[in-house]
Amino acid sequence: MKSLFLTIALTLISTLGFAQETTGQTITITVENAKSDDGNFLVALHTKENFMKGAGVQNTTSEIKDGKAVITFKNVQSGDYAIMVLHDANKNQRMDFEANGLPKESYGTSNNPRSFGPPNYDDAKFSVAKEDLELSIRF
Repeated sequence: MKSLFLTIALTLISTLGFAQETTGQTITITVENAKSDDGNFLVALHTKENFMKGAGVQNTTSEIKDGKAVITFKNVQSGDYAIMVLHDANKNQRMDFEANGLPKESYGTSNNPRSFGPPNYDDAKFSVAKEDLELSIRF
């Protein structure tokens, strides 16, 4: 009886384990035209729910070489997203501001919208479906 129970349990666990192995798409981002190689890029993949509200669904840091970097997000599920990139020149893990409220450090978002004021999710939004994506972000 123990042997039968153990066989059923192992079969069930293996089946559930394989059922949870979902893979998503890969997003490769090339960030260009940093003012210097000082510091690093802070890069975040956001959904509408967490855009401009903290950490993204995936976050990474990248070194800058010759004013650019290539960043990859793996296993991204289908849906709508936006990417934000900050050139954290002093490596303090946050955006620094001038006394008048303007940013001291460069930033950019997916789709490279030209706007004044804080980034807007709808301007930066893109869709992930069944193919890998390659995006370019300029400051």
